[in-house]
Amino acid sequence: MKLSSVPVVIRLIQAVLAIEVISGVLTQTWTAVFVAGATLILTFLPDKAARFFGIELPRTVLTAIVVFIFATLFLGEVANFYERFWWWDVVLHFFSALSFGAMGFLFIFMMFEGDKYAAPAWAIAVLAFCVGVAFGAIWEIFEFFMDQTFGFNMQKSGLVDTMWDLIIDTIGAAIGGFSGFVYLKGRESKGMGALFNEFMEKNRKFYRKARRQGKPEDR
Repeated sequence: MKLSSVPVVIRLIQAVLAIEVISGVLTQTWTAVFVAGATLILTFLPDKAARFFGIELPRTVLTAIVVFIFATLFLGEVANFYERFWWWDVVLHFFSALSFGAMGFLFIFMMFEGDKYAAPAWAIAVLAFCVGVAFGAIWEIFEFFMDQTFGFNMQKSGLVDTMWDLIIDTIGAAIGGFSGFVYLKGRESKGMGALFNEFMEKNRKFYRKARRQGKPEDR
């Protein structure tokens, strides 16, 4: 993505992180430097990774990913939002799982080149749900790794925190997968449905059959 087309929100987040890295170096707060620096690097990866695979991310999706990274790593750990706001972890897990479920639907649907008849709508929704839950589980492994390796406290209360996170992930992934089911049934044109349409419009080459069939209809 060209610099001129980078959303303002992303620029602001990257500026804040760069300032935090410089401030951390000057004050020798090395944990803050590490987390802010890692977060800053990660804010550049979604667009780079998408383009590597020939995928174009809508600005809203790209912004949401960067905001999530910033909220999880920097605000959660450096600004201590996890301790200051009990609901911070719950909200992040829910929306991340919902997003991964929705992304799972888009990529599974992409494998069928947008052919809504290639598999039952419920089967695609179940696979999308599994993708969302899988990413949630991978994140819990990441938290465990960071805690054990660098002495962080991402798991908070340990097993209890992990299990509640997985429960919330399951609920969010279920909603994300169900949104794909509703979309395939032709009953969702707003909200998640509008996001699905925007993503497919920007990546038409991956949804050839959907282009020929037009908008999904009830079947």
